[in-house]
Amino acid sequence: MIRILGRATSGNVQKVLFLLEEIGLQYAREDYGRQFGNTDTDAYRKLNPTMKVPTMIDGHVTSWESHTILRYLADTFAPNLTGTTPGERTLVERWMDWLLASLNTPYVAVFKDIKNPAEKRGADFAAQCKDLVAQLKILDDHIADKTWFALDRLTLADIALAPIVKRCLAFQIERPPFAELTRWMAAIEARPAFAVAIGVKPSATASAA
Repeated sequence: MIRILGRATSGNVQKVLFLLEEIGLQYAREDYGRQFGNTDTDAYRKLNPTMKVPTMIDGHVTSWESHTILRYLADTFAPNLTGTTPGERTLVERWMDWLLASLNTPYVAVFKDIKNPAEKRGADFAAQCKDLVAQLKILDDHIADKTWFALDRLTLADIALAPIVKRCLAFQIERPPFAELTRWMAAIEARPAFAVAIGVKPSATASAA
């Protein structure tokens, strides 16, 4: 059985859980990271030298970095979630790479600082908010005439984006309504697999760790 090492509240763990729930694959998630204080150990470092989550163990295969795990799972168990040709795969995977290269920096900055009183926020908080809004506009513009981000079906692009975009749209910052992105997010939130991934409902396929 596939093991996912990572706390349930991690957005990166939630991406992997979303995929696993979507395809109905049995797995066990185990609490690792942050409050559990168990990633800075020799045993965990042997699995994942970054000491971060998630880490996936599937038999003799151990993998880390959430998007690498998503690609492995799709290639192995659910090829319909990615492209069937190199050209199709670029349409899917560019959004995964863009998320890490462009959206992640302002997302993490705002996520960390927005909980603080205004006077205790970093000097670059306003700039990070502005950048975040600019990145969300890219998503909103792209999805305007589409149901999914690539290939006219649910793919790894949607799965990777969903947990992070949900949090971005919930930030109490000044921004446009992003009606198209909000429409897409509502469709994602209506999927039972996503509800499980973010902890809204229990899993029917996960085993107790």
